[in-house]
Amino acid sequence: MKLTTPTFGDSSVKTYITPPSMFGGGGVTVPIPERPIPIRENFRRAAKRDKPVWLPNSATDIDAVMVANLTGWGECDWSRTDRYDWVDQFGCIWTYVPEAGGPMLKIGTKSLEDICDWKRDVKFPNLADYKIAELCAEYAKTHDPERVLQVNVGLGCTERMVALLGGYEEAMCAMALEPDAVSGFLEAFVDAEIEVVSKLCEYLPIDLITYHDDWGTERDTFFGEAMMENIVYNPTKRLFDFFRSKDIIIEHHCCGNIKRFVPYQVKLGVDFLQIQDRANDIPAFKRNFGSGIGFERVLAPLKAEDVSREVCELVDVYGKGGGAFASLTAVDPEVVWNTTFELNNYSQEYYSL
Repeated sequence: MKLTTPTFGDSSVKTYITPPSMFGGGGVTVPIPERPIPIRENFRRAAKRDKPVWLPNSATDIDAVMVANLTGWGECDWSRTDRYDWVDQFGCIWTYVPEAGGPMLKIGTKSLEDICDWKRDVKFPNLADYKIAELCAEYAKTHDPERVLQVNVGLGCTERMVALLGGYEEAMCAMALEPDAVSGFLEAFVDAEIEVVSKLCEYLPIDLITYHDDWGTERDTFFGEAMMENIVYNPTKRLFDFFRSKDIIIEHHCCGNIKRFVPYQVKLGVDFLQIQDRANDIPAFKRNFGSGIGFERVLAPLKAEDVSREVCELVDVYGKGGGAFASLTAVDPEVVWNTTFELNNYSQEYYSL
């Protein structure tokens, strides 16, 4: 099989303008290659490492939305260039820091003084206060049902506890000194997450959830295996089991050097990891754990001469057996065109062998 790339701008090729993204991007015109099977079916094959036909491309295969856009919760405006404060659904105050590329907990903010008082002091969002049905209906008008629907649910178990307690030092001390109280809070948080996702599933056909829970710095994890096993693992597994019960693919965004926790992520049933290159040997993770877990990989060629090399490298390293999808971040129209077809063509040829 030998597929070719149409000439840039060929009017016979269907194109798609990416909608505004969760992080302020969007509006990029991407070509749509001819596909032998439906996009959503192929993505599920990739997630389950079950004979995908091509390596999925976020630009052509996925529509992504933040949970805040579907619930009306507070969220930062990633397109702004100034610092400003905003409040999330738990009452935590954040500062958008454009030079850091995202929000940071506002310095000095602490919504919960003592983890032992979480039942009294933590106010979980009341879904009846939000116009979820209307917001989901509005979003559904823009979603292409042939594409994968990805919902980014934001802060996970430990990240939410960190935000409420005012920082990692306070949260790690709580895990060490009050494990029962921490466990109680995490279980209640999972109950709330399940309620939210259950409500969204009433209105939208969610294919993929990206769950954020950072477990480390670039040097090492915040906590060790004992705390993972005794505190963090069970509530996380209950949440992920619920996602699977809804036939939702699971992506875990997890910053830091988390090598010690990858076996747990495999056991938890994570389909894709979204992790830091500079903190982890991700090719080694693919070699050692690729039969049980997949990886999202950024594909960002800057020049036309970079396209073939970067595509081939990504597919050759991460494509084996499936378990990979690419996030195309290029914006130059011709580079986007060539990268889209190169990834589609090379990966189809790769998987046909």
